[in-house]
Amino acid sequence: MSTHDILVPNIGDFDGVAVIEVLVSPGDTIAVEDSLITVESDKASMEIPSSHAGVVKEVLVKVGDEVAEGTAIVRVEAAAAA
Repeated sequence: MSTHDILVPNIGDFDGVAVIEVLVSPGDTIAVEDSLITVESDKASMEIPSSHAGVVKEVLVKVGDEVAEGTAIVRVEAAAAA
């Protein structure tokens, strides 16, 4: 099994947005497109989806952190290939 860091994708014209909610915990099984965190800019809030399926090994951000495109948010042990 391999591990992957899931990164914040391009979320528009923001240098940094605040994490207002963490939606997963270590040990959770996630699928592609499951929401991982909720971030909020001065204009809107949005959920950041997973780009990989597997088991959450480590959550790398917490509520109050500021994230930007490319920030690692979750480390996942990849599910076995189908």
